[in-house]
Amino acid sequence: MTDTLFTDVVVFDSRKGLLTEPSQVLVKDGLIASVTPGSAPPPGSDGATVIQGRGKTLIPGLIDAHWHSMFANIPLSDAMSGDPGYLHVVAGRGATATLLRGFTSVRDAGGPAFGLKRAIDEGVVAGPRIYPSGAFISQSGGHGDFRLPYETPRGICGHLSHMENLSAVVLADGVPEVLRGAREQLMHGATQLKVMAGGGVASNYDPIDVTEYTLEEMRAAVDTAENFGTYVMVHAYTPRAVRQALEAGVRCIDHGHLLDEATVALMAEKGTWWSLQPFLDDEDADPLTGENRVKQLQVAAGTDRAYALAKKHGLEVAWGTDTLFTPELAGRQGEQLAKMVRWYTPAEVLMMATRVNAELLALSGPRNPYPGTLGVIEEGAIADVLLINGNPLEDITLIARPETSMQVIMKGGEVVRAL
Repeated sequence: MTDTLFTDVVVFDSRKGLLTEPSQVLVKDGLIASVTPGSAPPPGSDGATVIQGRGKTLIPGLIDAHWHSMFANIPLSDAMSGDPGYLHVVAGRGATATLLRGFTSVRDAGGPAFGLKRAIDEGVVAGPRIYPSGAFISQSGGHGDFRLPYETPRGICGHLSHMENLSAVVLADGVPEVLRGAREQLMHGATQLKVMAGGGVASNYDPIDVTEYTLEEMRAAVDTAENFGTYVMVHAYTPRAVRQALEAGVRCIDHGHLLDEATVALMAEKGTWWSLQPFLDDEDADPLTGENRVKQLQVAAGTDRAYALAKKHGLEVAWGTDTLFTPELAGRQGEQLAKMVRWYTPAEVLMMATRVNAELLALSGPRNPYPGTLGVIEEGAIADVLLINGNPLEDITLIARPETSMQVIMKGGEVVRAL
């Protein structure tokens, strides 16, 4: 790994949401060694590879807090019946594409991503840092139950479905099964657990108003995660599902587009994280039909109010995409981030996708596989940075055009692409 000096760059301060005066940023041993205002070469920069910024903007690497590394780039039919080897090859290619869109870290919200994470960490394939949840933990008939009708009942021998054998989901009913499933995911290296706490949009068996799991089952998952020093994130949309999760001690609610104000206020009181996605009835909506399309429109109708309530009550709001089984949408991460200006300023959008999301990743505590500071450009931070040809605070759509706007993509001090 060579030292790198970015000269004459305007740095995005993701703590304050401001741009600095022209500066020199020195990278050594995968970390930001110094951020020095002015044009004079900083101490220790002798021999460093120089990248001329020429007034361009240096921002931290982007972070997607709700990404499905294994399932974003394949249709559901392939996930349900395809060869696992094919799935992993496609996922590897998708990981490289994710990194080349400027997303240097992702929180994987469910799927068999442990092998992909290892391959990326060992340099076998290029991709973002993955914070894996492992298999979804779902009750029978819940949001993670992908079985076909003929696969029920499971039978006395307990034969597993294809998605269970793929380690995509753990179907767990009752406290002992939840404990086993949660412990198995942590055994494999989950940085946090993903539990299905309520009905979903793209699932066939659970109406969106359904609350999933009992309080005792949910507490079993939370206790297991806390014993490992980490936390549970839950899929939930409705007040009842979220309130039960909060009572069980869940620390991060993903989705929640149908929440009422009283529940949002309770989340704020408890200091709960809210991982929201910009679900609208637009070009980024999954192509659903029938009852699932009805549920999709119901969720989209609640998105504006959800963001308004989050801002009103001052919640910690993370950003993510949640693209699933739709290859044509997987490449639109940048577009989905850019459209957040519907609710936030460009500076707030970039803060959310960098420093704020990094703080959520750090919630995994001792299970964090990448110790260090992400999401900021400051001395001692991990050198995940993007050199943007332009000012994203004036034109946020620059982050949606990585092939032309991102002159340099660096992960951990290594340049993975330079135009």
